[in-house]
Amino acid sequence: MTALTVTAARKSYGAVPALADVDLSVPAGELAAVLGPSGCGKTTLLRCIAGLERLDAGEIRVAGSLVAGARTHVPAHRRRVALVPQEGALFPHLTAAGNVEYGLDRAGRRSGRADEVLALVGLDGYQRRMPHELSGGQQQRVALARALAPRPQLILLDEPFSALDAGLRASLRQDVRAALRADGATAVLVTHDQAEALSLADHVVVMRDGKVVQDGPPTGVYAAPVDPWVARFVGDAILLPGVVRDGRAHTAAGEAALHGGTGDAANRPVTVLLRPEQVRLTPVEAPAAGEATARVLRHNFHGHDSLTVVRLEDGTELQSRRLNDGAMVGLGSAVRVSIHGPVLAWHADEVSL
Repeated sequence: MTALTVTAARKSYGAVPALADVDLSVPAGELAAVLGPSGCGKTTLLRCIAGLERLDAGEIRVAGSLVAGARTHVPAHRRRVALVPQEGALFPHLTAAGNVEYGLDRAGRRSGRADEVLALVGLDGYQRRMPHELSGGQQQRVALARALAPRPQLILLDEPFSALDAGLRASLRQDVRAALRADGATAVLVTHDQAEALSLADHVVVMRDGKVVQDGPPTGVYAAPVDPWVARFVGDAILLPGVVRDGRAHTAAGEAALHGGTGDAANRPVTVLLRPEQVRLTPVEAPAAGEATARVLRHNFHGHDSLTVVRLEDGTELQSRRLNDGAMVGLGSAVRVSIHGPVLAWHADEVSL
């Protein structure tokens, strides 16, 4: 069953188009992440789904029922769609349990549903706490519990972790995903955080300038972006000029097998995509003729891994990601560069960055 279907959705603010023929489909029980830079239309899409904005054209169906169309605009409170805003927006005069019970009818309040969903989000025993007695992360958990309580057909998450510090954000988003799965809920998450989208979602929808430019599972969007812009937006990307010969891409960093659609580009200029984890560095004292070699410029330490920046002989800079095992190549050292795994490439005259 499809929980949400958006078809050819259009929305403009004056002469500025916010949504341009947006299509979106979310199966029941899944979480879709709508990812894009500021101003791409993702928040407008969320507000149109929630019923807070009217479409100019197109349709929105929730669980098969038309809620927005040419002559239809079901009010927000009748759509059975719950919205979790960026900052929990709890009622300050109500306890945690009172906030959760707010959207329930009398029977729902007597059923123990508030206790059930508070336990689901890890707040069992916090029923009597007031919002000011809760941390930011706990307030977001209560907001999620309040959204889950009436069992809506769809939950909309509007960058709900953006106000939290990095450590809390990482742990909370996994707990939120687990709570959604445990309750069988369908959700749409709007975010500009690539790591958040890739780690949480069943599928990722990338938007740019009011349009959906790619939609697919996180692994597919990361491994096979449709163009260099998506490649750069979804993770770290190294774009190098090259040529294709005998089914392989040849670049200043070495050669590699092609992954996907440029096999007909023999001897034509291409733009090659490398991810930093594909760039392998090996210390070398006397480079052999024809090898791609570089000098180590710096190490960017990230705790669990590091990005080593090197400069090739032609001046091109590359990043290489590796797990931290205590064995870093010294600054200024010569290294042999090789490419691990197949690469994507686009015809150079078709590339728009």
